[in-house]
Amino acid sequence: MEFLLKQISQLAIKLGDVTFTDEQIKSDWLGNAPASATEIKLAEDRLGVELPQDYKDFLLVTNGFSAPNDIEPTFEHVSNIDFLKNIDSDLINIWSEVELVEIGKELAKSIVIAGINEEQYFLLIPPDSAGEKWKYWKFASWHPGEHPYRNLESYFRSVSHFIRDMVSKG
Repeated sequence: MEFLLKQISQLAIKLGDVTFTDEQIKSDWLGNAPASATEIKLAEDRLGVELPQDYKDFLLVTNGFSAPNDIEPTFEHVSNIDFLKNIDSDLINIWSEVELVEIGKELAKSIVIAGINEEQYFLLIPPDSAGEKWKYWKFASWHPGEHPYRNLESYFRSVSHFIRDMVSKG
């Protein structure tokens, strides 16, 4: 994961689609210092869930990650993540209309790990029962709706490919 995030950082800085800090440019890194095991455990206790291992591995590399372009969301510090119902309950209500009720159910239990106060979110959706897997969604009303990923690495791989394509066209 660390190599992939470093690659995204370098490509995004090279592309220059958004403004980065002098420190980010100098270090070629859009991440923060790693989270501690204690910080992760505090978030899990606060949310009442055990977060998926790949997300915890991400946090142990970087406790938050700046948006690499104007399309992707900014990944939050672990102390800021929360259930979508506590951040944007109106969105859940809108997507809980009769024809959208299944999406609304998923949103109601989702945890926002990226995009707070931005145009789209990256969500972790806990499984309903043992044996089920966590779901990973990038979600925006303008998208429209959910864009699922197999896991966190598949999301970051898609970001890397997109930015690489933009750099090669640029």
